[in-house]
Formats: sequence, C-alpha cells, structure tokens
Amino acid sequence: MKNKKVLGDDYSLSRVPQSARQSLWSITIVRVGALATISQFILGAALGYGMTFWEAFWATMFGSVILQVISFLLGYAGAREGLSTSLLSRWTGFGRYGSSIIGAIIAIACIGWFGVQNSVFADGLVQATNGKLSLPVAATLTGLGVTILVIFGFKLLSATATIAVPAFLLAVGVGIYAVLSKHSLFDLTHTAPAGDPLTMGVAATMVAGGFIIGAVITPDFSRFAKSGKDVFWMTMIGTFVGELGINMIAVLMAHAARTNDVVSIMMQTSGWLGAIVVVFSTIKINNLNLYSSSLGFTNIFDSVFNIKLNRGMVTLVIGVIGTVLSVMGILDMFVGFLVLLGVFIPPVAGIMVIDYFILKTHRKALDESRANGTLPADVEKMSPVTLIAWAAGFAAGYFVTAGIPSINSLVVSAVVYYFGSKIYITMRNKKDANKIAA
Repeated sequence: MKNKKVLGDDYSLSRVPQSARQSLWSITIVRVGALATISQFILGAALGYGMTFWEAFWATMFGSVILQVISFLLGYAGAREGLSTSLLSRWTGFGRYGSSIIGAIIAIACIGWFGVQNSVFADGLVQATNGKLSLPVAATLTGLGVTILVIFGFKLLSATATIAVPAFLLAVGVGIYAVLSKHSLFDLTHTAPAGDPLTMGVAATMVAGGFIIGAVITPDFSRFAKSGKDVFWMTMIGTFVGELGINMIAVLMAHAARTNDVVSIMMQTSGWLGAIVVVFSTIKINNLNLYSSSLGFTNIFDSVFNIKLNRGMVTLVIGVIGTVLSVMGILDMFVGFLVLLGVFIPPVAGIMVIDYFILKTHRKALDESRANGTLPADVEKMSPVTLIAWAAGFAAGYFVTAGIPSINSLVVSAVVYYFGSKIYITMRNKKDANKIAA
C-alpha cells in the first residue's frame, strides 16, 4: 500500500515511506535550529551568573547526556516506524485514548508557546522598524507568515532552517565578539560567578528540563530520517552544538559582562543584527511549535472521533488562533499553565521507551504492518497501568524536590510502568487460565 501525499498533510496519520525520507543535513539543521535559540542563551547566562565555567560545563554536560539518551531512543523508534510521537504512542503503552491525551498536551503546549514566541518575534520587528509597524500588525504578519511556512510540511521547515540557522549564528557571533573581545578567555574560565551560587542539581534540572519536551517530540522529525545512524548524529550534533555550545558561550559572556542579562547587551552591541537574532530565533522555534501542535491535533481527531483531518488545514486554523491570542496579548498569563503542562511530558518518554524497547508489547504488530507500509489494525483503548505510571511520574516530578524533577518523573514512570505491566500481564494470564480450566 502506497502512502498518498496530500499538500500539507505530511504523513500526519500514516508512516513516512522510505521514498519521502530526508538527508542527514535536512533533519539535523532542523534539530540545531530547535536548540540554538535566544532562550538557550538566557539559560546559559543564568548558569554563568551562578556558577564557575567548569561547574556550568559539567551541569550542562550532565543535562545534555540525559537529553541525548531520551532523544536518541525515542527518535530511533520514530525513524524505524516512520511515526510521529503522538501516533507512535498508540502502540507504545498509551493506546488510542492515551495517545490523544499526549496529542492534546503537546498541541496545547506548543500552540501556547507559539503565541508567546510570536509576541517576541513581533516585538523584534517593531524595534527593527523603529516603531513604524505597530505590535498588533507585526504580530499578525509574523504569526500568519510562520503558519504559511509550516503548512507546506517538513521539507519547507528544513529549507527555512538552512537559511535561519546560519543567519542566527552569524548575528549572534557579532554580538559575542563585541562582548568577549575585550577579555581573556583563560581568565573568564577561572572567574568567580557574579550572582548567587547555583547547585549542580538545580543547574542540571534547568538544562534537562529546558528541552525535555523537545526531546519527547523528537519522533515528529526523526520519522523523516533514513536510518538509526542518522538519528544518532542528528540528536548528537543538535544536543552538543545547540545545548553545550550555546550554553558555554553564554556562560563566558555572563562572566565577562558580570550580569545574566547578556542577551540585551549582545543585541545592543550588534545593532540591527540584534533584531535579526530575535527574528530568526523565533522563526525557527515557532516553525517547530506549530508543526508538532498540528500533528497532535490530527491525532486527537483521528483517535477520539475517527475523523482524518488534513494537517495543512489544522495548521492554518491553530496558526490563526495562536496569532490572534498573541495580538490580544493575553498569552503571557498562560505561561505558568504551559510550564505545568511540561511536567506531564517526561513520564511519556519513560513509558514509551520501556514499552517499545523492553516490553515490546506491540512490536510484532508494528513489524508486520511496517512491511506493508500500513499501521497495525488493532489499537487498545488504554491500559490502567499506563495511567498509574503516568500519575506516579507526574507526582514525582511535581512534589519531590530532591534531584532533577524532570528526570525523577521519567524514571519513576518507567519503573512503575515496567513492574506494573509485568504484574498486570501475570494477573490477566492467570485469569484467562482459570476461565479455560472452568
């Protein structure tokens, strides 16, 4: 069975066929674009303001390794099956209804951040035009512009990132040079931090927690990879260039400027290039926000209502909604809510990894259907064990203060799901055996 490609649909409810897979460059540039952002600079500056260079290095390294492991495992599964996160989750522990909940969380979180980032993007345009464009007009132009780009799918995302990522890095490089050229790099690596000290646990939490949702939605993009090897290099380059590289540069800048507000300093010193930094940073991240949100919504309607929506049309609708909300300026009130949604995401990774790689609950059905380019015919509703493991993971991430909250939630959900599934299967088999005996 051949997958028919409809404009804007981008295989949102089917496997990505080998004929539609993309080059290593195409998927990696999108991944780097997701990490090389203004928010990553802000994170790195916060580390540098409260830690020495080498303390910040090890905190970033630890957090990056965690993100790399999660990203690669889920990304590998997504590439092998050619499925997005929300679709893959149907056969990795969550079933039809659980996958729709995941789709809803990802969709709402991403459309919310789309609106928030669009406000930042629009503000950058207002500054670049010296106020000739009003904020509502700029927000409308930027929101609808990004929406149109995303409608056309992954290929255009990759083409946009090919332009945006180098432009972003070039503009940032000018600002970095302006700040760091007056200082000795050796001295900066041995400088005491200017702010209150950060502990290693808090710092690693900031690094891992800052991109945990991005790690979980890796299959949304890795499904276009040609092989597991490509997924490894995509995640490795993305994590260590975008996470480790950007973070450590920002740490040095925080030490040089003796402040955590290095973004403002960098943009002031680079003039109009500073506006380009904001524009290209938000274009890249908002492409991905809207893309993953559209995949989540198409999965919800398919799972719950058995309605197959075109992803391009879904993108248009939610892009308009996100744009209108950003124009109205009400999204800032929802940032706390969006952060809370983020606590629900790490357990998803724990459950999916355990189910796909260890329990292999639906691997036979996935393997057989993959050979035909189709999806497994049967989908369970949702295992009670999944709900229990998800709730336990959320509680661990939200209430346990020791360690790294996002990792606590992931590990607890994985352990509870593994042992819970073993117990549930044993009890069900015993029940079936008793019925046969009777």
